[in-house]
Amino acid sequence: MSRKSKFVQNTLVLSIGAFLPKFATVITIPLLTACLTKEEYGTYDLFVVLVSLLLPALTLQIQTAAFRYLVDEKDSIANIKSIVSTIFAFSIPVSLVSLIVLWFVMPVDNRIVKVFICGYFFVDIIANTTRQIARGLQRNLDYSLSAVISAFGKLIFVSIFVWYLKLGLIGATISLFLASLISWIILAYRVKLIKYISVSSVSKNQLNKLISYSWPMVPNNMSMWVMRLSDRFVVTAFLGVSWNAIYAVANKIPGLLSLAQSPFTMAWQENASIVSKDHDASAYYSDMFQTMFDFIAGFLGLLICMTPVLFKILIRGDYDDAYAQMPLLFLAHLFYAMATFLGGIYVAYKKTKSVGITTMIAAIVNLLIDLTTIRFIGLYAASISTLISYTVLFVYRMVDVQKIVFVKIKLGHIFLVVSILLLELFLCFLRLPITDIINGVLGLIVFAYLDKSVILRLIKLLKNQIMH
Repeated sequence: MSRKSKFVQNTLVLSIGAFLPKFATVITIPLLTACLTKEEYGTYDLFVVLVSLLLPALTLQIQTAAFRYLVDEKDSIANIKSIVSTIFAFSIPVSLVSLIVLWFVMPVDNRIVKVFICGYFFVDIIANTTRQIARGLQRNLDYSLSAVISAFGKLIFVSIFVWYLKLGLIGATISLFLASLISWIILAYRVKLIKYISVSSVSKNQLNKLISYSWPMVPNNMSMWVMRLSDRFVVTAFLGVSWNAIYAVANKIPGLLSLAQSPFTMAWQENASIVSKDHDASAYYSDMFQTMFDFIAGFLGLLICMTPVLFKILIRGDYDDAYAQMPLLFLAHLFYAMATFLGGIYVAYKKTKSVGITTMIAAIVNLLIDLTTIRFIGLYAASISTLISYTVLFVYRMVDVQKIVFVKIKLGHIFLVVSILLLELFLCFLRLPITDIINGVLGLIVFAYLDKSVILRLIKLLKNQIMH
């Protein structure tokens, strides 16, 4: 199978684990915003972001090493058992100790909420580790299935505990815990996880090798924590938890850009790692950068023109102030998507220190802008700091990655596309019927022009894959 065919196959499979969960999440948003108070939703959002960022850092990001090293050891069962067993032998006790500390410092009075938050934290880190193992074993379908079960499980449980039983924040945390637990149990069974776990396979040398790769990702993780959570914490501290809920809602529709990005990124990390030793790696990376940028930008152009309708359909409650923040966040997510793509090259060449350094620089920029401007421009400080920090992250990596491998980047094309997107964002911001119509036509043109060749290539390669 050719590299592009393999990439398409992985992308399509991983898309199942990206599109369907995002669809379920989109449906869940109206339920949560309608049933939870702004204070409850703001608290819920903080804990969801915390679980995705804090515990991986406390476990030294060792789960990231699972994917990268298992890709290289796919033919050795003994080495696979050593990697998997060592990762769990390290991450489980560290997670448990961390949760004991979390219990006492968590600023929540309700013990039921605290129990299920801690349970969700623990199950989620184990589930995410198992998903990375599944990817490393090239069980991408199982990875996607687990993500789908988790997302739709959350939708079902939110419908029961939050919408029907009216349990508020307690119901939301119960939903998170049960959805993650069930998805992990099913994934562990499908990949036969127990087969790869053995106390005798735990190796100190293996642990040192894995941590030497993963620990530089901790500054990256903590920097992402700063970039994503500093906005929330600064907004909460200076403006109040209700404004954090508004900012959280403002990120929901721009966050849909990851719907297009995430399957490409995951498939890209695998292909980039495999191709890194090939003689034509530079040409391949350059072609994929152009393909990725056009696809993401085209999808963004379509998403922007649909925003007025999506906002009315998806957002319930008094969140109209969130709309004005979204144009800045749309552009921020574009630069973040491309920075993540370039991060895949760092992973391919095991340059994890560069991942951490570049993200740390962007995080410092984000926090400084937050703290120095929020008193003057309010919630816009969070949106502007996110845009500038993600732009810095993209530009820095675009220059820095050239030290590892040459990637040809067409700057003129990037400037032209970004200029058109800025026009779309301005029309979107106006919220007038005539500008919405103009924007709709422009968005469709942008999508058709940028994504036509990509979509045709995907269809052609998929057709060839099926026929063979």
